[in-house]
Amino acid sequence: MQIHGALVTGGASGLGLATVESLIARGAKVAILDLPGEKLDAVVARFGDQARAVGVDVTDDSAVNVELTAAFEWLGQLDLAVMCAGIVLGARALDREGNAHPMAMFRKVIDINLNGTFHVATAAAAAMSRNEPNGDGQRGVLLMTASVAAFDGQIGQSAYSASKSAIAGMTLPLARDLSAVGIRVCTIAPGVVETPIYDQLSPEVLQALATQQLFPKRLGRPSEYAQLVNHIWDNAFLNGEVIRLDAGTRLPPK
Repeated sequence: MQIHGALVTGGASGLGLATVESLIARGAKVAILDLPGEKLDAVVARFGDQARAVGVDVTDDSAVNVELTAAFEWLGQLDLAVMCAGIVLGARALDREGNAHPMAMFRKVIDINLNGTFHVATAAAAAMSRNEPNGDGQRGVLLMTASVAAFDGQIGQSAYSASKSAIAGMTLPLARDLSAVGIRVCTIAPGVVETPIYDQLSPEVLQALATQQLFPKRLGRPSEYAQLVNHIWDNAFLNGEVIRLDAGTRLPPK
């Protein structure tokens, strides 16, 4: 089934960029939402008329509304929205001196990962609701990104795990809410995938992470996330599901 227009948040790198590449390869126009700057501009320039930059901070509600309105007008029809924008910040509930977890850090992670996802998802749903339905009555698909940390949160991941488990938890309610207008909702929960957040790690640490995987014994690839995005789009009977993409691995405490 053809994708006319798509929105990808966090689309300038990692999982989001791999998704953008795969969607453009199948002929879709893609609005790429990420922080404004040279990285976003360079990515959009690669794809010419098939891509448009949506340079905005997902925590800026008013700016997001303005930028999304313009992006949806450019797309003409929004069929698919993939929410990949997020951050990873870690701290223990109590540090070695007995100090409590900084609340500013907790709020930042929740605001970007959870609130930003919900805001973009509901704005995208509003745009999709105006589409003409296909033979199944479908008007669009929302695809959110959680993490295996939603279920196997490690030491120091209270904020991150809370944000990602909340995304997993709202998948079914959103699917139920939006079933009336023909919009499917699914979430992917990736494991350890080769993305820029691991660039700072040494080859030895990366190899250790790879050996912890059940099978295959390697890190995931962003292209594998993008493949699952496309499968969820193509498989109309997938709805309300949280799908782990993790090589069967369960995270240890640390």
